[in-house]
Amino acid sequence: MAPAAAKIGYLRAWMLVLPVDVVALLTPVPFNFTHVRGLTVMALLAILLLASGGLYRSRLHLSILDEAPVIVGRFLIAAAVVAFIAALRHESFTNFDSLLRAAAIMLALLLVGRSLTMWTIMIGRRRRIVGHATILVGSGPVAADLAQVLARYPQYGLRVVGFVDNPHRSDRVVEGLAHLGDLNHLSAAMANTKADVLIVADPDITETRFAGLLREAMTTTYDVLVVPRMHEFQTQTGRPDHIGAIPVMRIRPPQLSGWRWALKRSIDVLVSALALIVLSPVLAVCALAVRIEGGPGVLFRQHRVGRHGKLFEVLKFRSMRPANETESQTTWSVANDSRVGPVGRFLRRTSLDELPQLWNILRGDMTLVGPRPERPHFVELFSAEHTLYAWRHRVPAGLTGLAQVSGLRGDTPIADRARFDNYYIENWSLWLDFKIVIRTIREVLVGGGR
Repeated sequence: MAPAAAKIGYLRAWMLVLPVDVVALLTPVPFNFTHVRGLTVMALLAILLLASGGLYRSRLHLSILDEAPVIVGRFLIAAAVVAFIAALRHESFTNFDSLLRAAAIMLALLLVGRSLTMWTIMIGRRRRIVGHATILVGSGPVAADLAQVLARYPQYGLRVVGFVDNPHRSDRVVEGLAHLGDLNHLSAAMANTKADVLIVADPDITETRFAGLLREAMTTTYDVLVVPRMHEFQTQTGRPDHIGAIPVMRIRPPQLSGWRWALKRSIDVLVSALALIVLSPVLAVCALAVRIEGGPGVLFRQHRVGRHGKLFEVLKFRSMRPANETESQTTWSVANDSRVGPVGRFLRRTSLDELPQLWNILRGDMTLVGPRPERPHFVELFSAEHTLYAWRHRVPAGLTGLAQVSGLRGDTPIADRARFDNYYIENWSLWLDFKIVIRTIREVLVGGGR
């Protein structure tokens, strides 16, 4: 069992499901020469829609009856898109029925393939060929129930290796499992046991304290499952899952690496380069106006804290001259300072003073969307006062961010900004970036700056 157990954690459901889906969807294509392109596009679009719906993520409770409605719905969307394009491009509908027949065959093969892959995964789990090393977080009644169910029913694919919790807990009822330490040793326990699944049941700790520990654990673990506090009642989620009769919800770790993050960086480079070219007349006018109002020294340079606490020099159009470097680094707000002239006030209100940061983005110091960068003095100050503030530096600083388009600019509570910035990080997606950019453009057009 030892050699098999060593390989258990590396197997993922999508490694089997995705290739079978691709084969099922593409099988009818060679037999329909008239619609080769249409059916190929339909298959690829169906795969993308299934992936976006989370249908390649591992589930605990496997049932084709649970999956079928979502699979059918997303495939029909792909088929409708292709059929609509075909109807627009062709005046004759002579072969339209053959396209629909081929689509029906694709759907049937897709459902059959899914049934076979689910059956295969279930067999592998029951025979303990596949499974994931799992740590229970908690040692109360809920954790004890989960431990018993998972030991009794291996088809959930989880192999409990121990639990972490307060060793002096008064209502501890978990028995027969290794105590891997208290909650402060969660990350160490995961590393020592090579666990890639956490199930948060009923830990003896405050929610605020545990949230910080969980954030650390989520940087390395593969899957985090949480039992709702009111687990006796139905949980309203898109794709509910459960262990026995106990509902569980998945917490998605922030996706701060991989192809999506590489695509974000590519977009940063492309957009910042094009913006510098297209907006060069605007940049020139702003620079000239600043020069006329305040004399030499058009650009303002200042050290700010970026990703992982690394310092970089941010660029802005100068809107005023600080008395000295100490004032520049330690004065919080200058919005109402008498030294801010009409040009500077206009640049700040319209956010045009931030345009030189496009060069920071092109260099890789910043990104288009992310938490706004702050000076080292205030980072140290705010980090001491607000426990979540330092977590903002998990990503590069941004030209614009969720906090700014939500009205948190200037003299607004730092705790609120930190909450919005961390919400952005933990729910990051390219679509969220797009929405923030659109809202930023609206803010600039209506003069919603400082």
